[in-house]
Amino acid sequence: MKWITRSHVHVDRVACPWLITRFIDSHAEFLFVPKSKVMEIAAKEGAIPFDTPGAELHHRGDQCSFDAIIKDYELTDKALLRMAKIVNAADTNRLEADPLAAGLEAIAVGYSLRYPEDAENIERQFEVYDALYAWCRLDVARNQTAAG
Repeated sequence: MKWITRSHVHVDRVACPWLITRFIDSHAEFLFVPKSKVMEIAAKEGAIPFDTPGAELHHRGDQCSFDAIIKDYELTDKALLRMAKIVNAADTNRLEADPLAAGLEAIAVGYSLRYPEDAENIERQFEVYDALYAWCRLDVARNQTAAG
């Protein structure tokens, strides 16, 4: 399936393709276009728009698009929910909401500087998100052991 969002990816527009690829659509194809063209090209291409004004999978109140996708696709993995807290805090500029958020924001900026082409950027950052998810699995397991 095709998915489409705004060009010049940052936290949410990297986290969402990672989430989609790893948990929803392993054969996803991503299109990155200017903000003003997302909905038009989505209709023409039959692509699912995300993280852009007018899309169903977009920010909702204090929730980012990553949160919207988790909710709408009914994903319940506890490590993924832990990861969502980090992504949300980094993406919504509430870095104090999670101790890892500032680091994720810094990584997003660094990757954008090193890899300005969106497809290459997300491809390279997926490894970071895989590692973050692995850490979240460990964090959830540790907290369950401590609480149990």
